[in-house]
Amino acid sequence: MKVLTAVLLAVAAILAGLLLYRRANPGVSGGDALDVPIPLPAVALLDDRGRQTTLAHSDGRMRLVFYGYVRCPDVCPATLASLKNIWATLTAAQQAKMQVQFISVDPVHDRPAVVRAYLSRFDPTFTGLTGSVDAVNAAAKAMFVGLVDTRPAPVDHAGMLGMKAAAPVGATAAELLHGDQVSIVDTRGRFVRVYGNGAVIDGTLERDLPGLIRQYGS
Repeated sequence: MKVLTAVLLAVAAILAGLLLYRRANPGVSGGDALDVPIPLPAVALLDDRGRQTTLAHSDGRMRLVFYGYVRCPDVCPATLASLKNIWATLTAAQQAKMQVQFISVDPVHDRPAVVRAYLSRFDPTFTGLTGSVDAVNAAAKAMFVGLVDTRPAPVDHAGMLGMKAAAPVGATAAELLHGDQVSIVDTRGRFVRVYGNGAVIDGTLERDLPGLIRQYGS
């Protein structure tokens, strides 16, 4: 009986802990939280206005960060369109605490003006970053985004790595393959959570976003 009582008390404690966690993190059940938040490195980049900044720079808002490139034929525009629709569901107060940030993995073609024009097709409030090839690769590595800087191989967003067989291209040209996740960065510039592309498309991120803003946006 004493053993059973101890087991039941342990189970009750676990359930109580889960309940407290859910209360502390209301509405956040999707994506994958990092065990330990990762402070982003101060990798030197350019914003979509051509101004110098860093990957670590925070303006006090939570960020949804997506790596892609302007000439991407499929996943990038689909993901950005989904983020546009999600953004439109937020209240003005929620939008004020969050930004959508696109980081180009094709920095030779995607100069600041190109990135700015591309993002304006989705939502003018979306922001973009670009920079040197080495800087972009370093930024991607810090956020666990797979990139390949080799020559021809077909684009296949189903995997994390690859290239497209066509004209010779590398990490500085079009037809790249890259990680397709949307990463959550808190107001302190720490990488804290990640959502796969499927969770963006199927509505999981949209459902979680108010809770994410409460948890990471203040």
